[in-house]
Amino acid sequence: MAGTDYKFRYLLQPGSNFQFVAKFRFWLILSVVLLVASIATLLFNKQVRGDYMNWSIDFRGGTETYYAFRDKADPSKRVTPDIHQIRAALKESAGEGFDVSDVSWTDATDVEVHGAIVRSPHFGAVAHDKAAKVVEQVNAKLAAKQIEKASWSGDRLMIRSRTPLAETDVAPLLTEAGLEMKPWTPDEAKAHATPDEGTGEYNATFSVWGLDRQYERVLESKMSNVDVEVIQSYGIGAKAGDKLRNDAAKSLFYAMFLIMLYLAFRFDIRYAPGAAFATIHDAVMVIGVFAITWTEVSLTTVAALLTVVGYSVNDTVIIFDRIRENAAKLKDKRIERVIDVSLNEVLARSILTSLTVFATTLIMNIFGDGLVRNFAFAMNIGVIVGTYSSLFLAPPIFLWVQHRWYTSSTSTRRARADAVAAEP
Repeated sequence: MAGTDYKFRYLLQPGSNFQFVAKFRFWLILSVVLLVASIATLLFNKQVRGDYMNWSIDFRGGTETYYAFRDKADPSKRVTPDIHQIRAALKESAGEGFDVSDVSWTDATDVEVHGAIVRSPHFGAVAHDKAAKVVEQVNAKLAAKQIEKASWSGDRLMIRSRTPLAETDVAPLLTEAGLEMKPWTPDEAKAHATPDEGTGEYNATFSVWGLDRQYERVLESKMSNVDVEVIQSYGIGAKAGDKLRNDAAKSLFYAMFLIMLYLAFRFDIRYAPGAAFATIHDAVMVIGVFAITWTEVSLTTVAALLTVVGYSVNDTVIIFDRIRENAAKLKDKRIERVIDVSLNEVLARSILTSLTVFATTLIMNIFGDGLVRNFAFAMNIGVIVGTYSSLFLAPPIFLWVQHRWYTSSTSTRRARADAVAAEP
């Protein structure tokens, strides 16, 4: 029975002979220029925007609030929120910089609750301009109360005066500034009406509802059939954010160090510098793109960056493995020719693999939102620079190490052996 011929469409026809080594100098110069541009962008952002990167609340601190949702018609019925609707409502009212994600937990009655987490870069509901306006109004309109000092501490307005103040004195001023005052408890009202024994002054504190209440009102206005409930709200300090940022940098450093160690023992010490340079290049390039586009950097971005590092190293290891195999088979050829042959053999595989990953993450980037889009954007950039570095940066570094420390000594040994053989 005669065999059937099947047509196979090749991305690259077998036997391709692209001259990679001849262009290595160009790619190295281009990479150095891009690395310098990325670092320069970080310094530019620091001078112009006040920080190197657009850090999320994971790194710079902020407020994190958990919300649950009930049906207004039947309060006993829990409602699963639409995260996209919540994000759109808050974006319209609160602007940029926050993040929304879904979360689930079990309440006291062992019922599973599906809610939402809203992370805001702000620490309180009172912006600096609002705080200054309220203090100005207090000093101007309550002068008859003999105001000694009015100042803010977070979401609390503290007023020191010679005569006692009532809730009705300050509440209208807060409302005028778009703030809502928390009512005093009976104990608070009694304490604020009692003067200090030493100075005779009255110290009153007027607290306003924080971001949790503001966002609750926004969501209830946009979700008419839903009753929004604040479960808990707490602040994330900037100090904790700094620690997370330092830990993220350490994780990248440790990953690169272990990669070098693996390649040095698994392959040969000659391959480690090339993989290390390619890995550093990929990380810096992704960071540079985030700095240029001022895209928010979160812990999800760090996870994506580590994924990019792993993907790039995997591609680099495959290329190095092919170079090592061909170096053993093609002993009569120069190392430059061995590298060219090896890169031509793995070129189609690298392109197809990278296109598959890129297409998947591109769909996530287009149709995803929030942290999903952030992760996908980092992966889109990482796949491009990772494939580039595996083909055009890691091999030339290996070639340089080979010529710098290995080729010359091998030639010397061969010359000495030939000289000994030629002696009578």
